[in-house]
Amino acid sequence: MLVSCIHAADAPSSNRSPAYSSAVFSETRYAWNGDLRVAYRTSREGPRDIVFVPNWFTCCEHLPELPSLQGWVQAMTGLGRLIFFDQPGTGASDPVTAGALPTLEQWADSITAVLDDLRSSEAVLVAFDGALATAALFAATYPARTTALVVLEGYADPRDVRTDIDPEEVIAADVAMWGTGEVERAVSPDMPWNEEIRAAWARQERLAASPGTAALMLPLVAELDVRAVLPAVRVPTLVVQHSDDPFVPPARGKYVADHISGAKYIELPGRNMYHFVEPWRSSFQEIYQFLTGHQPDVADDRVLATVLFTDIVDSTRRAAEIGDRDWRALLDAHDAVVRSQLARAFGAVRSTPRAMASWRCSTARNARSAVRWRSATRCSPLGSRCGVAHRRVRGPRRRHRRDRRAHRCAGERPGRAQRGAGVQHAARSGDRVRTGV
Repeated sequence: MLVSCIHAADAPSSNRSPAYSSAVFSETRYAWNGDLRVAYRTSREGPRDIVFVPNWFTCCEHLPELPSLQGWVQAMTGLGRLIFFDQPGTGASDPVTAGALPTLEQWADSITAVLDDLRSSEAVLVAFDGALATAALFAATYPARTTALVVLEGYADPRDVRTDIDPEEVIAADVAMWGTGEVERAVSPDMPWNEEIRAAWARQERLAASPGTAALMLPLVAELDVRAVLPAVRVPTLVVQHSDDPFVPPARGKYVADHISGAKYIELPGRNMYHFVEPWRSSFQEIYQFLTGHQPDVADDRVLATVLFTDIVDSTRRAAEIGDRDWRALLDAHDAVVRSQLARAFGAVRSTPRAMASWRCSTARNARSAVRWRSATRCSPLGSRCGVAHRRVRGPRRRHRRDRRAHRCAGERPGRAQRGAGVQHAARSGDRVRTGV
């Protein structure tokens, strides 16, 4: 009975013709919440509207396109029209001043403003880290407009934290790190991480709020206690919690579920505060089943890939001995041999002053490339060796025929310089072999 009242909702009617800036999301629009403009973006229409309720530190101009969110966003848009918006004072919405900070009621009214602007009668609310207060108040106030409430790592009282941590010190540390991306790394340690991912999250933080705005809003958010609101929520509710989240322990999510009538509580293994970054599939499966009554078919797009790493032994000393011009000539000749062998197997290549790595999905092809490379370089005056490493990695979501032959390695895209554990493991295996082998 709980599920049927959720997936029976019809698609919202709209006479608007959205201008899409990409294949997925519309351009940013504005809805009026009182005298403040609320920025929002939507995906294409679907069987239901799904509002991603922000925690005051988002930017809808950038968040839907974050590489870390792409898998989850694409999966969620299969469930309905996904709506991102920014609360006043953050992101692309109108700014606020220290003397006129919005109340919790005004923040909840931002949801009303966006739905009204879209001519949407009701929506599923997805609340994460700190956004439960807004979502719960809206659900309690407008149950007829709330199809369901999904709570990811939710808590009712921010002050219900470990007694050995000073909240003011936590806020000061967050402000000091603001704009670096390190906050996301701390709260979601299971998320894949490299310099490209860090830079994307750092930009998201800077676009969401300045350090001064963060310092202004964080103390206010830390005072939002909605324990008294929870019993008034009378809509289908799902609470999903990670078992090893050090910042939002499962007991806090269990409290939320226990105080909302009929709420379903699910605890999953993991440490991430964010359920929309890797690994997100287990959490999404629970959301999908809750909203539709069916098990999703979520394919694991990991594939077995191989990295071939070739190394010129003692390259620094040899370059110093023979001089730059002769060294460059020898190096060019060596690289040409390696590239010709890799090209036969359609490998992506990364080169450095001392090494070259290929990237492809065929273990056998890489092994053959290694054998051909060894034979071709036996007569070279340069001592060299190679290493091969095999890893299961995440594949790309590309349609081009040739692009399907290449796969991402730890969040990296084909055609770019290959880094990460795969190349490192291949390099270490090469270091254990003899020169010329």
